[in-house]
Parts: sequence; C-alpha cells; structure tokens
Amino acid sequence: AGIINFCANNYLGLSSHPEVIRAAVEALEKFGAGLSSVRFICGTQSIHKELEEKIARFHQREDAILYASCFDANAGIFEALLTPEDAVLSDELNHASIIDGIRLCKANKYRYKHMDMQDLEAKLQEAQKHRLRLVATDGAFSMDGDIAPLREICQLAQKYDALVFIDECHATGFLGPNGRGTDELLGVMDKVTIINSTLGKALGGAAGGYTTGPKPLIDLLRQRSRPYLFSNSLPPAVVGCASKALDLLMESNAIAQSMAAKTQRFRSKMTAAGFTISGKDHPICPVMLGDARLASVMAEDMLNRGIYVIGFSYPVVPKGKARIRVQISAVHSDEDIDRCVDAFTEVGRKHGALR
Repeated sequence: AGIINFCANNYLGLSSHPEVIRAAVEALEKFGAGLSSVRFICGTQSIHKELEEKIARFHQREDAILYASCFDANAGIFEALLTPEDAVLSDELNHASIIDGIRLCKANKYRYKHMDMQDLEAKLQEAQKHRLRLVATDGAFSMDGDIAPLREICQLAQKYDALVFIDECHATGFLGPNGRGTDELLGVMDKVTIINSTLGKALGGAAGGYTTGPKPLIDLLRQRSRPYLFSNSLPPAVVGCASKALDLLMESNAIAQSMAAKTQRFRSKMTAAGFTISGKDHPICPVMLGDARLASVMAEDMLNRGIYVIGFSYPVVPKGKARIRVQISAVHSDEDIDRCVDAFTEVGRKHGALR
C-alpha cells in the first residue's frame, strides 16, 4: 500500500497542492530560476513586494520582510533591534534559531523556565533597569507540541512595559480560526508586537521566512539586518508557491479547520491504546518513550509497516525524553491515521512499550 509520511512539516498538504505547484511553475517561467542578487541590488521583483504585502495582510500587521529562511529571520532581528541597554527574556526551550539570534545581540539576556509565568514575572522585575524589554517565545514548541500561554505573557508584558516576540513556524497556517497562528488562537493579535515565521512548513513547504510587525521595525531591518542584506533573494518559484498558499488560506479556512478533527482522532486513539502523547491539541504529537534505543528501533519497525516516522533523542531533546514525533497533515485520511495507530500498537507491544 506504499509508505505514508507522518513526519513532515507539511501541515496543510500544500506542498503538493496542484494550484501551488502551478503558481511555482508560472513564476519560474516568468522570472527565471533565480535573480542572482541580494534584495537591495537587483533581487527585488514585483512578486517579492506582493508577497510581503500579503504576509502583512494575513497577519493583520503593518509590513513584512522576507528572508531565505526563518532561521535567518531569527538571526537578523535581535542584533538589529536590541542594544546593550536593552534586555531579552527567552523561554528555555525556544528553538535553536532564537537562541542563536539572541547570542548575536549585545542585549542583557534572561532565560525563564519553560512556560513558567511566575519565573517570567521575576525576570521581568529584574529587567526593569533596562531601557527596552523583549519577551521572546515560540508560539508552538516543535519538540513537545505545547503552546505558549500568550494571554498570560502579554498581560505580564503590559504590566512591565515589555514587547512580545513570537516564532510561529509551527503555528502559521493552521492554528486559530483562520490559521493565523497562536496569537489568533488565544485572542491576543493586538498585543503581540513581532512575529517571525516560515514559508517552508504549512505555507508550501519549500523555503523562506519572514518578520512581520510595525512598519518602523521592518524599515529598520531592511537597513540593519545582516541576513537580509547579504543573502540572495528568494527564488521566484518559492515566492510563487508561498503566495498561492496564502491566497488559498485567505479565501477559505476549511483546510485549517480540518486539522483539529484529524489531530484529535490521532491523539485520542493513541491515548486509548496506552501511549503518552505530549502537548495538547497540536498536530505535533510526540509519542513519549523515554529510551533512545527504543525510539530508534520502533521507528524502524514502523517504516517496515509503511509508516514513516523518526525517533528523537539527546541532544535534540533532553536525556530521558526520547520520543517518536508524529506530525498530522490535512492530507492524511481517517484511514491513514487509523493505520498509523494500528502500527504503533503492534510495534509498541512487540518492543514492550505497551503491555
């Protein structure tokens, strides 16, 4: 029956959507394979400006700036925005790209315990001596499938006069009523100042990232952000497919809404079978196993049964927290999900993960 992919970031199935593919081909034919230039020389074409405007409109922000990846967006924002007089407060489980971006800046650095609002408040109190305070967090955390408590974060930010930055790579396109992300899901779109996200997951799965937020910030990044200034602009085909993916999302929320039922089906069936699934209501569904070797051999046996999943262990996740991270997509049918659960149950019993 072939192999079903349950480990891709292709949350909405748009990387193989015929309209998305057609848009990429049309952009390729019209603008060529690439522009052989950075943005400020001859790497800016109409499609780049149109996509930036579309991203800002989708997120209901003033402006947006494109990068080669969200890793680049995270590498480019903190250094450009923050000075030695400022402070950045980061969740301890933030993505490596956020951590690396923060390392590049000269701001005072505070790390708070994962989603611990009491610890964040203590760090905000300590950081009051600095000129500007920026709270940085993943919107949805990629390893555990948990969602940042943005309502509480924004309340604390307002109380202590701080800005809020969120990385939405594992939220854009499918979380919230219209797929706009965790800030829409939790009703704080007007309280989050800066959003970084990717075009390489739900929005077509190719490449590219962006920052969206206040226009003065975007203007600053165009002048000061090194990954933007010194990286070639996005290839036209990538821009074309991402632009069409956003069109599809803004025309209808049907694809985004389909994710909730599919995610619930997998999580409930796996829990009923006896597995521990980390996170809550997110299509990232980590099957917690604890032992690195167990995660590896189970993933191999799953592939032999036609289910493609990958085991994660240290140093990608903490020691003793090995897991198989399953990712649900809108293109998975109920039959696909049931087949995956059946394979997990069979393999789990074989290797002693289930009794």
